[in-house]
Amino acid sequence: MDAMRARRVPVTAAQLAQQLGVSERTIYRDIQTLAELGAPLQGEAGIGYVLRRGAFLPPLMFGPDELEALVLGARWVRRQGDAGLAQAASNALAKIAAASPRDLRDSMADTSLWVPLGRPADGTQPADLHVQPVREAIRYEQKITLGYQDEHGSATSRTVWPFALAFFEGKRLLAAWCELRGDYRHFRIDRIASVQRHEERYPTRRHALLDTWRKAHDIDPES
Repeated sequence: MDAMRARRVPVTAAQLAQQLGVSERTIYRDIQTLAELGAPLQGEAGIGYVLRRGAFLPPLMFGPDELEALVLGARWVRRQGDAGLAQAASNALAKIAAASPRDLRDSMADTSLWVPLGRPADGTQPADLHVQPVREAIRYEQKITLGYQDEHGSATSRTVWPFALAFFEGKRLLAAWCELRGDYRHFRIDRIASVQRHEERYPTRRHALLDTWRKAHDIDPES
């Protein structure tokens, strides 16, 4: 079940067998057993299996590595994201702790993996102001108009279709389709002077823009 939680498309018995280090026969037997127990599985032999959309799965116990990965990831988001993401990271950890079979709050607090602050003393960065509206525009597939300063210091206005936001150490990079250039462009968040969100949705679905952009830049879909 854990192996299938992370997949959005059907996975074959051969793929599951390779990932889990067992035989395909074992996978078929376990799939049948899980189905008889009421597991929300869809699919068939030769095609693949996937968890049914919207199915509720009870929380599982986290192993030490999984717990450290969750805490470290949340701490990184609290340092690199905007205020909304920082609060969401804290809330997510609290929900995970509360929904687990045993109280994990002490274990989370004792995890000795930390992310350097990398921020000014007041805990804010000017670029943080523009991260949240850009994130929301990506989420709702809305056009935005950027007041932007290029690498030469020239001010420009760009109406773009935002579809991805990359968080590097201390920097954020927006990937978008630029109406002015008629092509994909990348914009540094720290060079954005203003963001105007439009109610109008851009005409292409976000996942289609993202897929074409990944192929053009040879980016792994799982990254």
